[in-house]
Amino acid sequence: MGLTGQGNQSPTGVPVPPFDPELAVALAALDARSREPITPDNLAAVQERDATSRPRPTAEDLRAEGRFEVSEFQVPGPPDGPAVTLVSARPSGLAGRPLPLLYYVHGGGMVMGNAWSVLPRILREWALPLELAVISVEYRLAPQAQYPEPLEDCYAGLVWAAGHAAELGIDPDRIVIGGKSAGGGLAAALALLTRDRGGPVPLGQLLLCPMLDDRGTTFSSHQMTGLGVWDLTSNTTGWKALLGDRHGAADLPPYAAPARAADLSGLPPAFIEVGSAEIYRDEDVAYANAIWQAGGHAELHVWPGAYHGFDGLAPEAALTRAARETRTRWLHRLLTAPAAPR
Repeated sequence: MGLTGQGNQSPTGVPVPPFDPELAVALAALDARSREPITPDNLAAVQERDATSRPRPTAEDLRAEGRFEVSEFQVPGPPDGPAVTLVSARPSGLAGRPLPLLYYVHGGGMVMGNAWSVLPRILREWALPLELAVISVEYRLAPQAQYPEPLEDCYAGLVWAAGHAAELGIDPDRIVIGGKSAGGGLAAALALLTRDRGGPVPLGQLLLCPMLDDRGTTFSSHQMTGLGVWDLTSNTTGWKALLGDRHGAADLPPYAAPARAADLSGLPPAFIEVGSAEIYRDEDVAYANAIWQAGGHAELHVWPGAYHGFDGLAPEAALTRAARETRTRWLHRLLTAPAAPR
């Protein structure tokens, strides 16, 4: 895929927002394999490479010399499904009072990632300063599992965590669901699903560059073709892996692709962020707008010159630091606000 976008045009000749200079340097430093689009032909190889190369810290690693208490649970999965693995972590020395919980869903385009790799940063950036418990859910990946199986895994884990709040030392009235990219899309779908099933009521939803729309028809999805590390080719591959023959179907339910939702009322407050120079820009902005139109609460941040996954590739860039601080401030406000009547 393209490196910088600094020429103000995509490979197809469409004008594009320029990448932030610091982020462009990080993107240009990637090797060609990291920028290769994911296609049905190379998906299996990409998954194998991801499974072997992506960090998978052990429970002992995550304890970080005693700073965190870490446990893994095998909990009942969805009907007719396997057990779901939850990785639970909380700052040490806070026993005796229930902590708020971030129930987190990892990214990876629906086809990659694991529940362990995301935790070191989350524990360092949120769990410690906010005195927050975290549960990361290991859901089944596509195409080996297809909709609704990954979402049902996430729902089963959420229901179990809320039902075992006392055992886990968490406050069931202060559960925030969140995720990044595919995990952000699953978190948005989870908010819809638990609303409609009368399940646990989240305090908020943290949606980082969420993957919401399977149709690939937004302007930004075509504008950013060939640029960054995740474009329409990879995105379509991920959605088709998840949905199979239902990809693009007119009657696809909103739990499969939250951008399809006609009713966004009654959802928990949302934090939505996205880059100005990435495929998900338009669908994420539209989702925030639809929440507002439904009378809901959403805080939207569009980071100028940011591409998909910018914070992981350029963790020390000024824009990344600003994004991290903004997410943390939102979480702090959410967790310390007076309880609203239900």
